[in-house]
Amino acid sequence: MTDEAVSRLTDHLGFWLRLVSNHVSHGFARKLEGRGVTVAEWVVLRELYGAAPLPPSRLADRMGMTRGAISKLADRLIAKGLVRRADDPLDGRAHKLSLTDDGATLLPDLARLADANDAEFFAGLTATERSVMEGALRRIVAEHGLKDVPVD
Repeated sequence: MTDEAVSRLTDHLGFWLRLVSNHVSHGFARKLEGRGVTVAEWVVLRELYGAAPLPPSRLADRMGMTRGAISKLADRLIAKGLVRRADDPLDGRAHKLSLTDDGATLLPDLARLADANDAEFFAGLTATERSVMEGALRRIVAEHGLKDVPVD
């Protein structure tokens, strides 16, 4: 054994970020379960909300996911009646995804759950603290060019 100091887990900002992130994400996942939707499905629905029909490839690029992963998510959402897949009129080999009426109706309820989840976890922060935290996180995202949408 060496005399070299070994930092504790709690000495790392990443530890605290992960701890909070895990609890925020798991809390949201539990809320969504009651609506029959996963976090990844919620993200797809939110990306499609208010948008023109999108090819799965563009959705994959926006979310930082593989086309295969988007295809699986789309299949699940189609089976739930929340998303439709239609042939692209300009390219018979391609198709586009859009929300069904049920998907568009459900999305505002899911967004309220997301808002409530944020309020629940961050209510103890002042508006200034929240703004400073969000600014610092956005700066880290920009500095590292982070683009993938967190879905798990």
